[in-house]
Amino acid sequence: MAAEFLPPVFNNTTHCGDQPTFGRFSTMFDYPTKAITQATDYPPEACQPWLHYNMRLGNIAIDNTLQCGATGVFGGNVTAPTFIGNVIGRASGNKSFDIPHVTQPGKRIRHVCAEGPEAGIYVRGRLTGKNTIELPDYWEGLVDPDSITVTLTQIGSSQDLIVDAINWGKQVKVRSGNGTSIDCFYEVWVARYINPDNHDEKLHVVYDGESPADYPGNNDNFIVGGFQ
Repeated sequence: MAAEFLPPVFNNTTHCGDQPTFGRFSTMFDYPTKAITQATDYPPEACQPWLHYNMRLGNIAIDNTLQCGATGVFGGNVTAPTFIGNVIGRASGNKSFDIPHVTQPGKRIRHVCAEGPEAGIYVRGRLTGKNTIELPDYWEGLVDPDSITVTLTQIGSSQDLIVDAINWGKQVKVRSGNGTSIDCFYEVWVARYINPDNHDEKLHVVYDGESPADYPGNNDNFIVGGFQ
């Protein structure tokens, strides 16, 4: 007489708990396999599936977009060519960049950005044989023309250079006080509007608070890092 086949019994207690994983590490950047059994086809006597709510990974490669619906917490460095939005976290207090040395293999170059109580931008160049510095067209609506400052460095001889006028944030007129031909280097700085859509919005340099989240202005206009 043939033995009767007895199907396995699932009792939802012996092997259905939230158990730790085990195994060897795979270092290949593979796509995870997606289960194809739907809820309507899932055996009612089987263990209820677990969903990965928390996950630990050694490394992860993102081909397209990383979507974070709440707070991202990073214990190390975050490197990206561009940040868009508001980043709040503990980071280096000095805004810097670090690149390979361009002529000496095995060495690197690290520079630190200048800081100030404004979103300053600049243009520089050389003015020779003329008296007008043309400012960038894209500055219109982007910068506060009343904040323009000009530095002139005379070349070759003393020319008694004077900023004669700043016309509508579009031109800087230079004059030689002793009538000599103009030859100089120039550097023009200007403050960018904190919010190009609201020119009245100002930077709050010092404010009451325990963290950048307490900033009294619109934090969406800033990338924040380096706070304690």
